Amino acid sequence: MAKTLLLMRHAKSSWHDKKLPDFQRPLKKRGAEDSAAIAEILRENELIPQIILSSPALRASQTAEIVAKVCNLDQKITYVNSFYMGEVHEFVEQLSKLDDSLERVMIVAHNPGLEAFMQLLDGKLEALPTAALAYISLDLHKWSDFSKDTTGELIGYWDPENIEEKAKEQDMGKDKKDKKDKKEKKEKKEKKDKK
Repeated sequence: MAKTLLLMRHAKSSWHDKKLPDFQRPLKKRGAEDSAAIAEILRENELIPQIILSSPALRASQTAEIVAKVCNLDQKITYVNSFYMGEVHEFVEQLSKLDDSLERVMIVAHNPGLEAFMQLLDGKLEALPTAALAYISLDLHKWSDFSKDTTGELIGYWDPENIEEKAKEQDMGKDKKDKKDKKEKKEKKEKKDKK
């Protein structure tokens, strides 16, 4: 069975405390909300990972923990120190060590390394904004065969900002429809009253 890889960039972090080292920057409220929204997408699309490999930086670990909680994953987060400043070879190395019984694996990490890794896999130049999720189907049956030459196909892509815009568009569309329905009902009533 082909393997599924889910790549998620950590959600929006706070720059409120300028004295905090980069590693310790937490998520801002918006970041926590976006993480939960992406987790809901994983649930809706039956893409719940069996394991999450995460950077140990606070903003990444909080993102991973929110996803795990919303998806009811029982402590299946593995923190990988090299993912903090992770480059392509670190992701390749970690994935090639995974147990073959795992079919769906998620990585939560940082740019520019995560974006470069995604581009290597599917050959396209997509941006990976904060909290964005890429769903990649790998041409692979054993994790031990994973290498920098492994290719994949981008099957799905979600960016919380686009999700929000779509939701707003749907709400606006619903409002317009509701107004139109009310107007039509009113016109029918007026016609009836004239008779």
